[in-house]
Amino acid sequence: MSVTVVLLAGATAVAALALTAWMKQVTGVQSRWLTSGLHVPLAGLAGAGAAVLAGTWAEAAAFLPLALAAALLLVIDLADHRLPDVIVKPMYPILFAGLALAAAVDDGWADFGRAATAGAALLCAYFLLWLASPSGLGFGDVKLAGVLGGFLGWFGWSHVLLGTVAAFILGAVFSLVLLALRRANSKTQVAFGPWMLLGAAVGAALGPAVLATT
Repeated sequence: MSVTVVLLAGATAVAALALTAWMKQVTGVQSRWLTSGLHVPLAGLAGAGAAVLAGTWAEAAAFLPLALAAALLLVIDLADHRLPDVIVKPMYPILFAGLALAAAVDDGWADFGRAATAGAALLCAYFLLWLASPSGLGFGDVKLAGVLGGFLGWFGWSHVLLGTVAAFILGAVFSLVLLALRRANSKTQVAFGPWMLLGAAVGAALGPAVLATT
């Protein structure tokens, strides 16, 4: 692991630590998830992954804020089954401005166009799922889908497909485990945001392998 990756991972973790009080204020509930400090190592891991994925400084500028937001959102959703607009909505201009900068630096406008298309496609797909089953999917998940679609779309369509499918598979497996352990029933609400975020990580990391086999 390079020094740059370590430094960026550490900076992301420190930023998450600095935002701890604000995260609790935004969530507004009492939960062991919010006091566990889990968001700090998660931010460090996400920051390291973002640094590894970034091929240029401009890509790093686009990916690292998303890594930080992902760590906060994952813990908040576990605590309160909610993905706050105050975090999700700003990620649209932050991410796409960063991707536009990366496209300008490396003449990657085709990648930017694909990212925008994938973001819109995933946003619409999740919106239709929400319309079909409002009790099974939160509207915060819909809004997050557009951000994750844009992120994955920057890399390729195989990344979008794998990241989306992985989210539903991971969520389904987790729900089945809870049912098998009798820790939940068919009416238990399970936060889906964490699985969307983990699925996006899977898609970003393993998408090239999927692309190589298609």
